[in-house]
Amino acid sequence: MKFLLVLVLGIASGAAAAAGFLYYNPLTSADVVTPLMVSDRRQFILNYSAVPAENILFTNNGESRITPAPQRVTQLWEGTVRDTEVLVAQLFDYRGQPVGAGIKFSTLSEDTRLLNGEAIVDSVWHIILPRQGSLLVAQRENRWDFFREIVVPAHWSSADSWKGAWRGLLSAGPNAMGTARVFGGSGNFDGVTLEAVEYLRASAYSTKSGPVAADGQLIFEFQEPTTQIAADAASE
Repeated sequence: MKFLLVLVLGIASGAAAAAGFLYYNPLTSADVVTPLMVSDRRQFILNYSAVPAENILFTNNGESRITPAPQRVTQLWEGTVRDTEVLVAQLFDYRGQPVGAGIKFSTLSEDTRLLNGEAIVDSVWHIILPRQGSLLVAQRENRWDFFREIVVPAHWSSADSWKGAWRGLLSAGPNAMGTARVFGGSGNFDGVTLEAVEYLRASAYSTKSGPVAADGQLIFEFQEPTTQIAADAASE
């Protein structure tokens, strides 16, 4: 009996030590600096709400923490898409004016390696800006810092929630410098080459419903001269 108790305590201590190392390991911190922050090329910004219920549509497999909205939206319960989330968001320029809509597909990646600080999600944005054109954004996201800084503390809290001020970089590729790959689809963007990064800012999170107060930001950068568009965030 004593041997069994020691064994159980040893396993529990080892698991706690491993969890502590995983959580506090400084080598797993994501880099919040991107090449776009020190670039002199033309950029523009699109903002959106990261609270699912505040968007046009959000759906998943119906078994996740975040409830699909609106209430009767079709859920993604089929085996091939049950790990996928779909967000349809209204997009705003840097002045807060609505300029278009975006559809984001996000799927858990098999490349996730928590011991390396990699909580990987593969995502694709299809963005439509009326009278301007369309864009397709292919992105590899690392949500480890969001998980470590917000989700875990929320579960540790007696209130089952987190409040604070956090801004983190989601983009982690597939481009060599960690930026997302952007394809110009139509209109002013037809044949145009761009890069992008996506940031998330949060101030409240609930273990029961997910993000309560949060917004996302997409920063696009042209790789060659082009005309100004409605969402241009470059200083005039």
